[in-house]
Amino acid sequence: MTVLAAYAALFLSAFGAATLLPLQSEAVLVGLLLAKAQPAWALVAVATLGNVLGSLVNWCLGRYVEHFRERRWFPVKPAQMEKAQRFYHRYGRVSLLLSWMPVIGDPLTLVAGVMRESFWVFLGLVILAKAGRYLVLAALTLGWMG
Repeated sequence: MTVLAAYAALFLSAFGAATLLPLQSEAVLVGLLLAKAQPAWALVAVATLGNVLGSLVNWCLGRYVEHFRERRWFPVKPAQMEKAQRFYHRYGRVSLLLSWMPVIGDPLTLVAGVMRESFWVFLGLVILAKAGRYLVLAALTLGWMG
């Protein structure tokens, strides 16, 4: 695999995994880290960039989701949306630090858009969460933690 192909595969898997698509960027990152063909810092940076940009797609969708809520094809049921909004109201923007977590992380970024979270606050918290996850994964994979 060429260097460009490796970075592209990682970026696309991280981007897709941050949207509501069921992709696993962690497996791609671990494989590339173990291959040791690219610097770990660059792989973590590419994964973080892709994942954050995917989360921004969710945030943007959330900002405009109200226009489509009544459409039949709309993927989120009203009860699910209400539950997510209650969670966001209760825990607020700090909940975005959980955006790295499987299952709940991606909907949180969508809800942040629905709740009209500030772009810069959203971006800062999501970068912190996503980069933290990939750094811990790299540290565990490469034995940096002991």
